[in-house]
Amino acid sequence: MELTDLGWTPDRAAALTAGCEPGRVVRVDRARLTVLAADGERRVHPAPALHDDATGGPAVGDWVALRGELAVAVLPRSSAFTRTAAGRTSAAQVVAANVDTVLVVDALIGPARLRRVERYLAVAWSSGAAPVVVLTKADLCPDVPAGVAQVADDALGVPVLAVSPVTGAGLDAVRALVPPGTTAAMVGPSGVGKSSLANALAGQAVAGTREVRDDGRGRHTTTARELHRLPGGGSLIDTPGMRELGLHDDADGVDRAFADVAELGTQCRYRDCGHRGEPGCAVAAAIADGRLDPARFTSWRKLQAEAHRQQLRVDARARRHRRPPDGTAARQRAGSR
Repeated sequence: MELTDLGWTPDRAAALTAGCEPGRVVRVDRARLTVLAADGERRVHPAPALHDDATGGPAVGDWVALRGELAVAVLPRSSAFTRTAAGRTSAAQVVAANVDTVLVVDALIGPARLRRVERYLAVAWSSGAAPVVVLTKADLCPDVPAGVAQVADDALGVPVLAVSPVTGAGLDAVRALVPPGTTAAMVGPSGVGKSSLANALAGQAVAGTREVRDDGRGRHTTTARELHRLPGGGSLIDTPGMRELGLHDDADGVDRAFADVAELGTQCRYRDCGHRGEPGCAVAAAIADGRLDPARFTSWRKLQAEAHRQQLRVDARARRHRRPPDGTAARQRAGSR
């Protein structure tokens, strides 16, 4: 197997641990990793130290250093689509690593779910990869151009493609996004057609699908993240639908997803304008004259606040980890007297 087809580069070779060989993680199970190495697919064990590693442990798309049947290190990532783990926690969960393009997938069924797309784009921008919105089920949409235009007007600076795995429409445009040696990750909620799209791009059944419901939406099928090799030489990471997509302490991704709001903010009279009725607020003026959708502004404010809260939780968690064990501080104070 040519590792360059999987995205192996000279800079990654420089980071490889001496005496080890590289492998790319294609699936993560509880106690095993499935990796692709020069000699093909292997099942290996992650070293115990990787479970406490600052990277969060191996994720699909990671390059790991292999020593026999043991993965001993995760090589530095060029990008990572990361969310806050579900539940009340500040822990990061890497959904897909070393990705060149993030395919934010939604369906052309019913009203456009702009707020949901905005959230996915915010996380995609913060990943270090380039986002693209892919709208599936074009064969079920009565007015595809209008549906695409509505999302494109909101997803500033991001390509928006309409596809139909049933008719094949738009698939070549998506394939062109994943040339040899590159990786794309599909993210989106359940039922939007990610599995059907993965099968169409791979040219074979690599993901399970279920029947379409009466409302045109699919059902949850993918149960684990997995990397698939595509006929054109690229790689595709398919992910399960996410019920929660929490931002992980990165307001920069929010600003990039809402570049119009961020730009307006620089035009306010006061540098610390909170856009809450202050005089000379360019954001309020844009809402008043119809240049900015109030719902989009509300979405921006909500995601900014979420990113700020998450940053506070991350900082608090880091401080707790820096504290000495119980009793240590008291003994140190007593010993210094």
